[in-house]
Amino acid sequence: MRLHDLVSTSADVARTRKRLEKVRLLAERIEALETQDRATGVAYLMGELPQGRIGLGPAVLRELTDIAPQAEPQLDLQAVSLAFDAVRDARGSGSKGRKIDVLRELLSRATAEEQVFLHKLILGELRHGALEGLLLEAVAQAADLPSAPVRRAAMLGGSLVEVAVVALTEGEPGLGRFRLTCGQPILPMLAQPGRDAAEVLEHMGRAGLEWKLDGARIQVHKQGADVRVFTRRLHDVTAAVPEIVDVVRSYAARELILDGEALVLDEGGRPRSFQTTMRRFGRKLDVARMRDELPLSPSFFDLLLVDGNELLDRPHAERAGRLRELLPETDTVPRFVAEREEQIEEFYAQALQHGHEGIVAKDLDAPYEAGRRGRRWMKLKPAHTLDLVVLAAEWGSGRRTGTLSNLHLGARATDGSDGFVMLGKTFKGLTDEMLAFQTRELLALEVQRDGHIVHVRPKLVVEIAFDGVQTSPHYPGGVALRFARVKAYRMDKSPAQADTLDAVLALLPA
Repeated sequence: MRLHDLVSTSADVARTRKRLEKVRLLAERIEALETQDRATGVAYLMGELPQGRIGLGPAVLRELTDIAPQAEPQLDLQAVSLAFDAVRDARGSGSKGRKIDVLRELLSRATAEEQVFLHKLILGELRHGALEGLLLEAVAQAADLPSAPVRRAAMLGGSLVEVAVVALTEGEPGLGRFRLTCGQPILPMLAQPGRDAAEVLEHMGRAGLEWKLDGARIQVHKQGADVRVFTRRLHDVTAAVPEIVDVVRSYAARELILDGEALVLDEGGRPRSFQTTMRRFGRKLDVARMRDELPLSPSFFDLLLVDGNELLDRPHAERAGRLRELLPETDTVPRFVAEREEQIEEFYAQALQHGHEGIVAKDLDAPYEAGRRGRRWMKLKPAHTLDLVVLAAEWGSGRRTGTLSNLHLGARATDGSDGFVMLGKTFKGLTDEMLAFQTRELLALEVQRDGHIVHVRPKLVVEIAFDGVQTSPHYPGGVALRFARVKAYRMDKSPAQADTLDAVLALLPA
C-alpha cells in the first residue's frame, strides 16, 4: 500500500467529529492493507512506529524541514518501514549522521503531506482522532468480527497491532490464543474520582472499600520460583525490587498474577511520600544500598490468576476473597464492605488517620477491566487530584527568572479526538527542585514559542491537587480548577493515562 493512502485516511479521520464515521474510515483502510503491510499500517494509524525509539528528536527534525517535496506520491509502506529499520539499527561512531542521511533520503521521496505525517509519526505527535478504542472497533469491522473478542484479545495481548494482524488473518479462532499468562503484563484497571459517599452508594449500592495507597502501582507475576514485577506502564522492574520478589516467591501458590502497590514506610508503618517511593524506580540504581535505605513493602488488592485459573471475569468480591485466602493479611490492602454512608465515611477517616490518600470504592460485581477507567472503581480523597498533561509553560519572573514556572494544564479530550483540553494554569506548589526538573524536561519537549510561552509536546503527566471545579468561559473545556497546585510529577504514567475532561466535568457541583 502507498503511504499516501494512509496519509489521506489520517486527514479524513481528523476532519470528522463523528465517531462512527471515524471507525468506518479506519476500517476501510485497514481492510485494504495487503498482508505484508498490516502491522505497519495499523501501527501508523495508531500514531506509533513499530521500531519504537529511533534516536531522533525535535532538534534533528528541525534541520530537515527544508527538503523539497515530491509533487506526486511514490512511497509505499514497505520502503518507509525499511528506512526506519535502518535508522533504528544505526550504531556506533557516526551513527547519528547515518540516521540523518537515511531520513533525509526518505523525506526527499515524500510529498509535502507525507513529510508532515512522517515528522509527526517520529515525534509521537500524530493526533488525528484515531484513539485505540476507535481503532479496536475499526479492526473488528475490517475483520468482520464482533468487537468483544477483539477487545479482549487486545487487553490480554498488550499490542493492538499484533491483535489486528491475527484478527485479519485468522479471524476469531486465532484471537483465542491471546490469554492471560504469567510473564505477559496487562494494563491496570483504573479508578475514577468520586464526589462523596452518597455518589458511591448511588452507583454501587453496596461497595467494597479499600485504602488508597500513594505508592507505585505494581503487577507481579509468579510462575514457580520465577517472579517478575511490572509497573503500571508495563515496564519490567524486577531487578530494582528484590524484596518484593522475595515476598511473592514465599507464597504457596505455584502461579499468581497480583495487582497492588509498593511503597516505602517509615519506622511507624506510615507511608512516606510518593517521590520517596519512586526513588526505588529511578534510571540509575544502587539496588543493594537503596534497598537498605528505602525498603519497599508490597500491598496487594487484586488477584487476576491463580494456578492456571483466570479470574478477570469473576466479580470483584470473589477476587478479593480469594486474594485474602492466599496471602498474609499484612500483604493486602485493608478492606471493608459498606452499604451505608456513615460506614464509608468512617473507613475513609481511618485511611486518612493512617497517613493514606483516601479510599477506593469497588463495585462488588465488577470484573477486572484492564486499561479501563470508570465508575466500577471510584476513588475518594480529601482534596481532589487529577492527573493532567502539561501543554505549555511560561518563563518565570523574580526569583523564578530563568525557569519555566506557570504550567498550562490539559485533560484528555472526550469528543472522539485524542487531543487535550486546557483547564487552566498554575505555578503553585512548585519547589525549587520541581522548577529545575520541569524546565529541563519541558525544554526537551519544546515545539514552539509564543513570546514568554513555551509550547511543548503533551508528554509530561503531573498530579494536580485542587479544591473544586467551576464553570469558566476562559478555557475550551468550559471549566476551570479552583486553587490548583502541583502535587507531584507522575513519571510512572503516560499521557494516555491522564484523566479525561468527562472526569473533570463530573466533579462540577450539582
